[in-house]
Amino acid sequence: MSQRQVLQVFEQYQKARTQFVQMVAELATRPQNIETLQNAGVMSLLRPLLLDVVPTIQQTAALALGRLANYNDDLAEAVVKGNILPQLVYSLAEQNRFYKKAAAFVLRAVGKHSPQLAQAIVDCGALDTLVICLEDFDPGVKEAAAWALGYIARHNAELSQAVVDAGAIPLLVLCIQEPEIALKRIAASALSDIAKHSPELAQTVVDAGAIAHLAQMILNPDAKLKRQVLSALSQIAKHSVDLAEMVVEAEIFPAVLTCLKDKDEYVKKNASTLIREIAKHTPELSQLIVNTGGVAAMIDCIGSCKGNIRLPGIMMLGYVAAHSENLAMAVIISKGVPQLSVCLSEEPEDHIKAAAAWALGQIGRHTPEHARAVAVTNTLPVLLSLYMSTESSEDLQVKSKKAIKNILQKCTHLPALEPLLHDAPPNILKYVVGQFSKILFPWIFRYTSAESGQLSTTY
Repeated sequence: MSQRQVLQVFEQYQKARTQFVQMVAELATRPQNIETLQNAGVMSLLRPLLLDVVPTIQQTAALALGRLANYNDDLAEAVVKGNILPQLVYSLAEQNRFYKKAAAFVLRAVGKHSPQLAQAIVDCGALDTLVICLEDFDPGVKEAAAWALGYIARHNAELSQAVVDAGAIPLLVLCIQEPEIALKRIAASALSDIAKHSPELAQTVVDAGAIAHLAQMILNPDAKLKRQVLSALSQIAKHSVDLAEMVVEAEIFPAVLTCLKDKDEYVKKNASTLIREIAKHTPELSQLIVNTGGVAAMIDCIGSCKGNIRLPGIMMLGYVAAHSENLAMAVIISKGVPQLSVCLSEEPEDHIKAAAAWALGQIGRHTPEHARAVAVTNTLPVLLSLYMSTESSEDLQVKSKKAIKNILQKCTHLPALEPLLHDAPPNILKYVVGQFSKILFPWIFRYTSAESGQLSTTY
């Protein structure tokens, strides 16, 4: 055989390998092919191709593995059991930018499924290599590494701490300052995944100077970036008063209120969540939100959307109202009660109805004036109906009953109480009758029983 014929054999072999990995990578994009590929032993065939002498074959083999591992945890586990991870980690440090992106994709695809699989990635030493990739010149490599780190961190505090200990946070904060929008998004998402688990982890994000940079991007025109920025700030603010105050001090108001009018539903939801996480902590933080027009803006937002997008806004109104009479009155003046009543009546999901019931109870529990504002919207019969319905979830029944009790104990508006006399069960009726007795027989008094020494009521 001539030299050319010998070389032709190698060329054909290379061409066959290239064609094989390309076809597998293509087939792996379609869910209906996954089981067939798995049964054909595709994992064991792809593994040696990760060390192929041809870079494009290596990259395509890694891409195919990533797509397979991304599909379900069985295939992700097959990557771990096939001892493929150490190979990927080694190559991640040595190879070109195309391979680094593909290898980081495999790590992300494996790590996303469960804490155990994410821990396997940590155990093979991937974190240090991924953190080094955050300093890569290529934005695509940084993005792939940040994505993998975020997917590892999101599972629990221990894995997040491992990501922090590897030195990821300062580099992620640098990534959100890069000009590429996609990189900003993924870095903000990773910071959110780290901060969500505990006050200590959130504090490490704050200490790296993340809040100021995140706050500057609240009004960025890119909706997906705004979602991640608002989520990250929410995950920081939720843990404590101090962290919430740090977020507020970054001058997020009134900019964040603009996001409540955004065309993107998830920007609205995440902005509502951020405001809720701030409002829940103290009356002072709630008052700040009221002063910047936050309550009125939230009520408008609730009116403009449906379903789970409404939920954080409904809860935010409840938190504000719970703090004090004046703050509850601010919700009433801003016409929050009719909007919450609409949510209570119209929303099909029980957990949203339950949140609306809870919020109305927080508004109505303060004084007769507050209770009247809730009662005149015909809310009490709706709450009673939800409490008595066998189709209502246990949580909805509990919250409806509590709201009825809170409102009734302060309600002196007879027209709102009268319908309940006919329909209420005995455990609710006693509160209705109690209110009628206070209104119609004001000379009823309390006295201390000589026999029992307990405070009693005579009628």
